[in-house]
Amino acid sequence: MSIASSDNPNLQDPDVQLMLSVQRDDAAAFEELMLRYHGRVLSLLRHQMGNHDLAEDLTQEVFLRIYRARKSYHPDAKFSTWLFTIMNNVALNALRSRQRKPEVQFGSVASASNDSGPMSWAEDCITASSGLVPCRQLDKLELRQMVQIAVAKLNENQRMAVLLHKFEGMSYIEIAKSMQTTPQAIKSLLCRARMNLRDSLQPYMQGGERVKS
Repeated sequence: MSIASSDNPNLQDPDVQLMLSVQRDDAAAFEELMLRYHGRVLSLLRHQMGNHDLAEDLTQEVFLRIYRARKSYHPDAKFSTWLFTIMNNVALNALRSRQRKPEVQFGSVASASNDSGPMSWAEDCITASSGLVPCRQLDKLELRQMVQIAVAKLNENQRMAVLLHKFEGMSYIEIAKSMQTTPQAIKSLLCRARMNLRDSLQPYMQGGERVKS
């Protein structure tokens, strides 16, 4: 079974090589994978769940599942695709166990990350999804909160597809593998998500200005 000598293109992925080392019980390789992906998984789960503490717990669960599944791992796809499949399952299980839609908690979400990723993504969501330009009077926190509210209103599948597409830059094929569906279904999910975001944001934005009540 010489996986290393096969023609599998996924073996060119350095993370796949690390995971194969984890499969051989290499603790240092597992720590390296955690260093590479912990922040990305936490950020995605934070935006999916709307709760930083819960996202922390679920992030630990994701990596625990990865370690437990190490012996059955096979590089059929990029490591990140496999990881996000596990993450998506963990998130869906948590959402369904709450038996209600999560509430966005601005304090934990907005203060948990100081990087420009969520902000640039927020602006992109407004301009690309609604065709509207945010007015200059909107400060960054207010703009971020508006988009977080809009994204929180999406169903869990639409929300996860948007996050993987916007945050991770994943293709329809990669997202489909992670969410265990088809590329066409992902295309449809993202299309509906854009329409829902547009409908949610339009009352606040019109021609680059807030609609006054």
